[in-house]
Parts: sequence; C-alpha cells; structure tokens
Amino acid sequence: MGTKDTKKNKIINPKRALALFVIFLILLVFLIGKIGYLQFFQGAYLKDLATKQQTTSRTINAKRGSIYDSTGTALAISADVDTVTINPSMFIKSSSQDTKQLQEKVAKELSDLFELDYTETLEKVCSSNSIETIKKKVEKDKIIELQDWMKANKITSGINIDADTKRYYPYSNLASNLIGFCGSDNQGLNGLEYYWDSTLSGTPGKITTNQDASQDLISNEDAKYYAPKNGSDLTLTIDINIQTIAEKYLKQACVANKCANGGNVIIMNPSTGDVLAMATYPDYNLNTPFEPSEAISKNWDELSDQAKSDALQGMWRNTAISNTYEPGSVFKVVLASAALEEDIEEPDNPGEFYCNGVQHVADRDIHCANTGGHGYQSLRQALENSCNPAFIQLGQKIGTETLYKYFRAFGFFNTTGIQTSGEATGIFHDEEKVGPVDLATASFGQRFTITPLQMVNAVSAVANNGKLMQPRIVKEIKDSDTGSVTTIEPKEIRQVISSETSKEMLSMMESVVTDGGGKYGQVTGYSVAGKTGTSEAIEGSTAGYVSSFVAVSPVDDPQLVVLLTLFNPQGSNHYGGHIAAPAVSQILSEVLPYLEIPSNDSSANITANEKAATSDIKRTTLHDVTGKTAEEAKNQLEEQGFKCSFTCDPSEIITEQIPRRGTQLESGAIVKIYSDKTRQEKSVTTVPDLKGMTYSQAKAELASKNLNINIVGSGIVISQDPIANTETYEGSVITVTLQQYVGSSSH
Repeated sequence: MGTKDTKKNKIINPKRALALFVIFLILLVFLIGKIGYLQFFQGAYLKDLATKQQTTSRTINAKRGSIYDSTGTALAISADVDTVTINPSMFIKSSSQDTKQLQEKVAKELSDLFELDYTETLEKVCSSNSIETIKKKVEKDKIIELQDWMKANKITSGINIDADTKRYYPYSNLASNLIGFCGSDNQGLNGLEYYWDSTLSGTPGKITTNQDASQDLISNEDAKYYAPKNGSDLTLTIDINIQTIAEKYLKQACVANKCANGGNVIIMNPSTGDVLAMATYPDYNLNTPFEPSEAISKNWDELSDQAKSDALQGMWRNTAISNTYEPGSVFKVVLASAALEEDIEEPDNPGEFYCNGVQHVADRDIHCANTGGHGYQSLRQALENSCNPAFIQLGQKIGTETLYKYFRAFGFFNTTGIQTSGEATGIFHDEEKVGPVDLATASFGQRFTITPLQMVNAVSAVANNGKLMQPRIVKEIKDSDTGSVTTIEPKEIRQVISSETSKEMLSMMESVVTDGGGKYGQVTGYSVAGKTGTSEAIEGSTAGYVSSFVAVSPVDDPQLVVLLTLFNPQGSNHYGGHIAAPAVSQILSEVLPYLEIPSNDSSANITANEKAATSDIKRTTLHDVTGKTAEEAKNQLEEQGFKCSFTCDPSEIITEQIPRRGTQLESGAIVKIYSDKTRQEKSVTTVPDLKGMTYSQAKAELASKNLNINIVGSGIVISQDPIANTETYEGSVITVTLQQYVGSSSH
C-alpha cells in the first residue's frame, strides 16, 4: 500500500505544472515589460541620473584682471592662491564605523589647519551635497601642509585643491575711495572694482571626471577640462605720482584746518577730460576694507550693527562724485561765463556794479563778506573781490531762463558719465519756481547742490576753449589672454562757450590770483588762474562751511585744473582763499614740474624786499657720518657749517643721523647723531604752527625746537609740511611755503 502511494506522489500533477508555467510566463512577461519600460521610457532619465552619480565636477576660478595707473604701476592685482573643496561622498566606506572615523579625521585636520569651527566643518564632511567649499584664498604654506597630511594618511581623493586668486592692493590706502574693493568671492563691491566687475572678473572654467560605484576616481582619460576666461586689465588715467601728491596735501589741509567732514580733491586735464588724481579724506585700507579706519573707530564696539554698516558705507564713499554740496563763490565762474557769452557784460567796464556791503532782495538783506562794501566795480573786480551783491546784480541781468540754459549746458542737471560707481548729480530749484531770492542765492553759488566732479568739469570747459568733455577715468582695456587692447577715446560733449569767452574768463581768473582773494594760490614760476569759494550751510544745519579753491595752470595753455574742497573746517579760518588755496598751490608746485611743464618768471609779483630776504640763502649737502666715531662725526659736520648734537660717548660709532645724508641744509642747521646704544632714545618734538610768519621768524621758531627749515617761495608762511602739532624727530627738516601777504578777506 505504501509503495503504490509513493509512486503516485511522484507523478506530476498536470494542473499544477500548468499553473507553474503560467506564473513563470507572467513573471517573464512582466520582467521583459519592466526592462522595456526602463529602456524606452525612462532610459534618458536613468542615464542622466547615472551620469550625475558617477560624475564629479568642480569650478576653476578665472583670474581677475589687474588695475594699472597711467604709468603702468599696478594698483590692484590678483595673486595666486588656492581654494580647498571636498566631495563628501568620497569619505563613505563599507561600514558605518569606518565612515565615521574617516569623516571625523578629515574634519579635525581641516578645522585645525584652517582655524575653522570643527562642528561646522564636520557637517560639511558629512553633507549629502556633491561638493562643499572648505576654505577660499588659501596661501601656499597651508596648502603644502595639507598635501603632506593627505600623503601621510593616504587620502588620494575627496579633497580638492584648485587654483584661485586673491585681490591685493599694493598701495593700501592710495585712491581707495576711487578704486574700491572685492569681496571674498572676488566680486567687485565698490568703486571701479564694482563698476567694471564684468570686465575684470572673466568667466570661470571647470573640471569634470567620473567615479566608480565605490566613489573612486576613474582614469583621467575621461576627464574634461574647460579653461577659464581670465578677466581683462584696466589702465586708468590716474597717475600714481600725481595722486600721491594730491593725497598728501589734501590730508594736511584737512588736519590743519580740523575739517570735521573731511575733504576731496580732483585734478583734471581739461583738454581730454582725463582725471589725473581723485582723492577723498579720510580714506581707508583697501586690503582690510571691513576694518574701521581711525576716523570711525571711536566707540566702534558700542555701535549697533546698522550704525557700523552706515559708518563703513560712509568710509568707502567717494565724496568727489557721490556727495553734493553748495559750491559757493567758485560757481561765480559759471555766472561770469554766461554774462560774457551773452554779451551782457564785458570784463573791464568800470562801475557796472555797486556794493555798499548789503544787497536788498525781495523781503531780505543779503550781505557781502566785506561789510564795508566794495563800491563801484567792473566784472573783473567783482570776481577778484568775490562780491556777492555784484553777482546778485549780474544774476538779475542774466535772468533765470538764460541762467538755467547755461546750467544745463555746463552739465549740472545730469551726471557727467564718468565710468565708476555712485555718481550723483546736481539738485536745483525747478526753473518755473525760482523766485527773486532763489535767483540771488544761485548767483553766488548757494542754496543748490552739485558734485565736486561737476564743478571741476565745468571749470575745465572754461579752460578748454569752451568745450565740455566727458571725464575719463579708464583709458584702456587689455584682454589678458590675447593681449588685444581697446582704447577709450576722449569724448567731447558740447561747446558751451566760445574760445573768446574762454580767454576772457581765464584772464579774469588770473586776476583773482594776482590781485584778488586767490593770492595764496600763486605758484612761483607758473601762471595760475583761480577762484575761491566759501559757502555757508543753511540756517539750522550742522553741515558748517564748505571752503574750496579751483585753479587752472598754466593760463596761456591750460594743462591742469585742480579743485580742492574742505568740509566743515573747525579752525580759526574758514575762507577758501586762505585754507584751500595754499594746498592747491602746493599741489601745483609739485605736479607742474613733474609733468615737465615749462615754468616762466612770474616771480616779478614778489617785492624786492621779499626777494632779498631769501635770495642769498646757501645750502650745503649733508655728508654721511655713519660708521665714524661721534667725535669724528662732530668735527666733520662742524667743518660743513652745521651744529652737531649727540648724547653718546665720543668714541662710540654712529649708526644713524637726522637728517639723512644728501639733505640740502642751510648753514647753522642742526644734525642729531646716534649710536646703537642711543638710537632707541631719539629726541621727539612737536612741530610749531608757522603760518603767517616771515622766513626769519619761522627759522627761529624751528631752531628753538631743534628743527631745520626748507623754504619754497618768498613772503610769509602759508603752509608747512609736516603740519603744525604733529610729532617728529629733532633734526628733521620742515618745508615751509611762503607767499605774498594777502590783506583781503575775500571768500
């Protein structure tokens, strides 16, 4: 019975076999269908997904273009550094324990090496993103340390070191408010760096390569390299030497006159519109733009975040183009030009204007700076005296409609088009709403605002035979890859006044410097045309005075126009002719010879007595006495006619002398000498205020402080370098600029 049952069980049930076959067939059809679906309907998607999973890519930053001055000196450069990134998926191992150990190991090394937060670094190492940035702008020494660690720990993939660039500014504060700066990603954030960012930044490249299922890189034969397109270089119209001179004297003027709101200066070539220098004071260090400068650092830690942000924005601001101000009497150049061009006035018609010290307009009296009045004047005399009543009368003769026509022609209603960021434009009363008082105040440059750039550009048009040029700050763009150069040509905007009017205006402005309130703007050996300016803030405002001086030189062939503006001076004097004109004179006295502009003998304006006071001064070149004993040095210096001072033993060897060898000194000058033992104890003294003194008085005052004198010009002291109340070493040379006495208080 049992045997029969076993044989029966071994016989396959046909129904069961059929069922199994049907199930197998269904599964086969389903599998084929699934394969077909994946192949034909999702093939492209899955291929793309696989490519993404198997492909790793990282960016190669383009090198940012450099910025050069007109002499070829680099003002902004990009140095080679590296960026460190990671591919987190490369740190995943077969076991979770191995993965954790590797991730923690990598995070610790990266955070320690680059001084990063460990927790944040670990989060990046464990990230699900394909790539994470660890550190940008890494210097070479750190990269070498990282590479050594990777080699020692046999880590060949997952940590990427890619070439990058870091922005450097070799001259730190020079032209800082003009040049601007970049952020950590090399993107321009301010100034020229911001305006020209797309030109300077270039186009990034990238590297793509494949990785297998275990996240190891596949052979480099499959890698693709897309080269970056480096940024183009800019060549500016700025001359670093002229910029340095301008900044030096701007700073001195701001500090000496306690200008609460700083100042700015612009130097322009009127025939091309080229900006040769543009400076704002205070400035800041372009290499550390987010660190507060000394001017805004007081109580920094106590400021709110918003207050800090506002302070930094103010520090970065290029006030020469971004701030508007009331130009004051400098603007009288525009009024006089309009009157001459319209044949309303001539320069030397006597008695055209009358000033008794006050001009009644509508419901108020407007006073002249000379309360006693100027009496009867020609237009030239009114400009020399900067007489407000005379120019109110002139404005009334011209009329609002014609006056606004010239405001428009000189470009005050529009931006100049200079190719940098942040340019503002003038703010005027609507022409239809201008009343008698508005016309009167506009006639002497108040109760409207313009930018310093608009003002200097308008005066440049007067100097350039009446042709208004567009200010040019960038003159060349060079493709750093191909070397091709694109030149930005000078651009004439329009003819504003005739060449005849231009010549008449320059003649009258020269009279302002030779006979009027601009005498402190004179430069020995050169002809200078100029105009002073002093504007008073509207009643109730805390803005204070604005003091300025504009100069054109040489008069017969204008090469330079200089406008220096000082905001809210707190010193004893606020007149532009007294505090701004001397600084412009100093600038021109250095820039004109630097540009090899021939001088002429304009010293005829200096009196015979003034000439005699300084003409016989003889100077001797100071010898080098270092390496000698103190006794030997003393004897040699006394043979040269100098006084010698030291505190060391006579037998000690001299290692330092003040002044340095080669300095030109007058007879009787003091020389301080030091040995190694005493050089750390060099005597320091405070520079006295010499302004208004004669040469003899200034020399005696400096001698009492063990300081030496170097003079420029004749007359009385109008400026000094270093400025008063600064500290310097005994024996140092103080350069003083002397000029004729100016009795006028013209503003």
